[in-house]
Amino acid sequence: MGAKDDLLDQAAREFRAFHETLRGLNEGQLTEVWLGVWSIKDIVAHMSGWHREMAPALQRMARGERPFRPGVSYDDVDAWNARFTAERQGAPVADGLLELDRSHEDFLRAAAAVPAERFEPGKTAWKIVDLNSAHHYREHGDQIRAWRAAKGL
Repeated sequence: MGAKDDLLDQAAREFRAFHETLRGLNEGQLTEVWLGVWSIKDIVAHMSGWHREMAPALQRMARGERPFRPGVSYDDVDAWNARFTAERQGAPVADGLLELDRSHEDFLRAAAAVPAERFEPGKTAWKIVDLNSAHHYREHGDQIRAWRAAKGL
């Protein structure tokens, strides 16, 4: 298997593992603020936001274009995270969880269309996919597992 297939497989595995961290939590637990100013609902919203923002970048790469639109910068990650969570603030928890599943599928579909040679570690496609899927799911999954353990959940 090549780097692309390995990365997409890892993304799928880590997504399943992330979902496992949510199993059995009720709406109150999913909306409890415990990670700075974020709840699990906010974590999910920002993950979906990155999927929605980066899927078009992958689609452009699949067409042989530059991934990012001129003038758009992702240097201020905190501002983007705040934007993504604010967009979903009033949405029901269940809608946010469905959006995570949909955005993950769309993101991986976009990644699958990018040529394999663009997925060598360190290249742009590899970074976009790793940082917004496997790495991201593992990072927040670990945080949620630690929170659950501390709360006896």
